[in-house]
Amino acid sequence: MKRGRAGWASILAIFACTALACSDSETGGASTPSPAPPIAQPADPQPPAAPDAVAGAATYRTYCAACHGLTGDGDTPFADSLDPPPTAHSNGAYMNTLRDDYLFRLIKEGGAAEGKSPNMAPWGGSLSDAQIWNVIAHIRSLADPPYEAATP
Repeated sequence: MKRGRAGWASILAIFACTALACSDSETGGASTPSPAPPIAQPADPQPPAAPDAVAGAATYRTYCAACHGLTGDGDTPFADSLDPPPTAHSNGAYMNTLRDDYLFRLIKEGGAAEGKSPNMAPWGGSLSDAQIWNVIAHIRSLADPPYEAATP
């Protein structure tokens, strides 16, 4: 079947009318995507009912002790090369002022995410939330003077 110029012109006119009918006249025919929904902010991290400080000690030895020391004094040979030096987790006068949710974010997201040293790696890709809470329980056991949790 042959189409003449009139046939092609009719088909082209139908497409043009359809395109105009579906377009937004205020934007010159381009459709405007709707704005993305707001990103939900994560809730404050909540520890499990009873974090395991013993399990946290094992994780601490693997991931934290090279910089912070086995006893949390921050006086390791590797720590001597870091500027600023790692926080001494045994310093209860300082550590006891820090909230658990702050420590959780610091460990999970790294120092730079909390305005601290970028030398503090983000461990959220390596540790589960439960493991992080266990590490926090262990860190709390290193403080001198001892940490006393606030009572609600």
